Amino acid sequence: MRKFKAYAIPFVGLKEGQHRFDYKIDNAFFDLFDFQEFNSSDVTVDIEFTKKANMLELEFNFTGHVNVNCDVTLEPYNQEIDNHLSLVVKFGDAFNDDNEELLILPHGEHEVEVQQYIYEGVVLGLPAKRIHPGVEDGSIKSDILEKLQELEPKSISEEDKKEEDTDPRWDKLKELLNE
Repeated sequence: MRKFKAYAIPFVGLKEGQHRFDYKIDNAFFDLFDFQEFNSSDVTVDIEFTKKANMLELEFNFTGHVNVNCDVTLEPYNQEIDNHLSLVVKFGDAFNDDNEELLILPHGEHEVEVQQYIYEGVVLGLPAKRIHPGVEDGSIKSDILEKLQELEPKSISEEDKKEEDTDPRWDKLKELLNE
């Protein structure tokens, strides 16, 4: 039995027009991909499936949240997911998924597998740098943040900076310009 059978949409028996498919995604889904960066996940995927005479159109909408660790403090928090993905499926001589928005299935196929697009839609819906909301508003108390603030470089006052930046040899040249 295929491990992704639940994520294959058989389109042969469907009438032309719009159809809707809904999936609830949790950590069991990501375990199939051997992806363990989420502490927990609760994402709803709504697929608007449009069957036409010679092609298929899929509109993926991702909503929900995943529990991840902050990149700064390592504290877990819920990161909201709100993403959209479009896919056009056409038929040709050979399978081709080189283009991220176009999938070509061989003639005679009877189903389209959507698990890879669901996986990518959730993972790419996350920000590159995951920062706990408490870090941004200053409400989180963390040992790591306290240590980072302790080791933060001290600011240099303007007068000290001017004195450091000036070279005495240049001061003599500046005096020549002022004369």
